[in-house]
Amino acid sequence: MSFAVSLLAASMAVVSPMGGAHCQGASVSAVFAEPTADVLRAVTFDDAAVPPGARVSVVERTGHRGTAVQLRLRGVQPGRTFGAHVHTKPCGTLPDHSGPHYQHVKDPKQPSTDPRYANPRNEVWLDLTTDRRGGGTSSASVAWRFRAGEARSVVIHEHATETGPGRAGMAGARLACVNVSFK
Repeated sequence: MSFAVSLLAASMAVVSPMGGAHCQGASVSAVFAEPTADVLRAVTFDDAAVPPGARVSVVERTGHRGTAVQLRLRGVQPGRTFGAHVHTKPCGTLPDHSGPHYQHVKDPKQPSTDPRYANPRNEVWLDLTTDRRGGGTSSASVAWRFRAGEARSVVIHEHATETGPGRAGMAGARLACVNVSFK
């Protein structure tokens, strides 16, 4: 499943084969800031990798065929590969506040490192590599929809997501987080 993206006058629009006129989903554009009780929409925990003022956009589209999610970063560390995943809790003032990765079929053992559960068919993986200006885009499509209220944020991690047994789904430290009201 793929979808085309066009940038129109500083807003992102997604065209998706996810279900035509019945498509719905969430969309958020934000600027990363230091985590404080007042600023939790998009927070950075690593100023070198994701500096305050860097921008993030997340667009979700759902339909009868599943869910498509797109992540776009601007102004982050150039020429770097980041892991990124949908998480179960909203961003907080500490990196771990965003909870574990959202899983369609939940691994009974958390944190999940079993490749039967921690994989891009059961989770939403949005790994990307930034260009020389610190911009990058990633998208993922899955054949299911989020359970209401159980997918709350996207977390940017320190490196690409691993896939091996005992390390599956791991992508290092949590560098930044953006709150998204997934449908």
